[in-house]
Amino acid sequence: MTSGGQGSKPRYCVVGGGISGLVAAYRIRRALGDRTDIIVFDPADRLGGVLRTEQLAGVPVDIGAEAFIARRPEVPALLAELGLAGRQVGTTGVQTTIYSQARLHPLPTGTFNGIPTSAASMAGLVDEATSARIAAEPDRPLHWQPGSDPALGELVADRFGEQVVARSVDPLVNGVYAGSAAGIGIRSAVPTVAAALDSGAPSITEAVRQVMPGAGSGPVFGAIAGGYQVLLDELVARTGAHWVQAPVRLISAQGSGWNVEDNSGGAWQADAVVLAVPAPQAAGLLAGFASRSAVAAARIQVASAAVLAMAVDYDTPFPAQSGVLVATGERLHAKAITLSTRKWGARGDAELLRMSFGRFGDDIARSTDDHELQAWAVADLATVFGVNVNPIEVLVHRWIGALPQYAPGHGDLAAEIRAGLPSTIAIAGNYLDGVGVPACVAAAGRAAAAVLAATAGV
Repeated sequence: MTSGGQGSKPRYCVVGGGISGLVAAYRIRRALGDRTDIIVFDPADRLGGVLRTEQLAGVPVDIGAEAFIARRPEVPALLAELGLAGRQVGTTGVQTTIYSQARLHPLPTGTFNGIPTSAASMAGLVDEATSARIAAEPDRPLHWQPGSDPALGELVADRFGEQVVARSVDPLVNGVYAGSAAGIGIRSAVPTVAAALDSGAPSITEAVRQVMPGAGSGPVFGAIAGGYQVLLDELVARTGAHWVQAPVRLISAQGSGWNVEDNSGGAWQADAVVLAVPAPQAAGLLAGFASRSAVAAARIQVASAAVLAMAVDYDTPFPAQSGVLVATGERLHAKAITLSTRKWGARGDAELLRMSFGRFGDDIARSTDDHELQAWAVADLATVFGVNVNPIEVLVHRWIGALPQYAPGHGDLAAEIRAGLPSTIAIAGNYLDGVGVPACVAAAGRAAAAVLAATAGV
């Protein structure tokens, strides 16, 4: 198997067939058309990575990533480019809640990623002393170092109190990263707030007020009718790549290109490679030729989670809300509950919901079997909503090591990984510039552009 350096087509190997790898492959195909061979390596039973659509009670449901930030342009633009703009759907507008102090509270308005803009925005969720501390925050001196990246939890606790972290910020951070505000840098969690502070905002309150979206900003979240599989299928078809259903065990330099060896015994020569696998796997593959990048990638820690999707009787008396985020310290097993039918307005013969389990540092996703997770789910629904459910159908999927932790200084770490790479190796994935699908799409486009530029003369 030869590369394109001797009269044949140039070849690009993409290691990892999740959304990052597929978008990178699609961008390469779109740039070069039929003038290139593209090989995608992924050992899973299907392409898509943490985007996975299953049928539940006859309805397609996403049991990995569920939604995307609709206010970012990447996914709507990609859908439009692929002729799928009509598939984008928004939420019903039904609000979510926070489970704190063993009861449900409306998700506070006037907050940004859980950070308050006033004491009134946290009314009922925190005690009077914390409310007074929130009100006084704009008048307290703030010693901010431009360019710094302190832990979000530490900064918010110092300015507003621990209750704001545990009951407002942590539930949102946990829902995204399966981690806590104590372990994520402000520049990763709320980059616009950090930028406002860099620009001279005199308090956290003022920084948050400056970046709060306006009333006409549109829905926060979007999804795809039919599930993410619709997008994945279109990308696979447009990419026209050859899928090798095996992991890559070694990448080594060969002449001006690369030799890619998979675990099934295949050896593939390539002019350039895009690595679109999780940080731990990337670190192992980079070690042989980009030690600086490998060491940096190995510093990124990951969490695992289990997602349980359930169909219950359509007349189950859930409240009129889209779901529940769980505050730190509550006596529940789940970290989040999504009432999918209420959130997206999907109609079928059953009520559909999703529950997620597992946080950074625990082993729930690996060690708890499906029966126990289902028992936990039923018990949590009874505790939170006061309803007893008899599941019609249940799906469980485990995402092992799939959720990178964006510790303070993460941006510098991502830059260090990229800086140590040879020009014909590029990286993509949810451990670089953000865990969401929009950030993955952007990083994949950046990776494709890098290897295309490096091989322009091939």
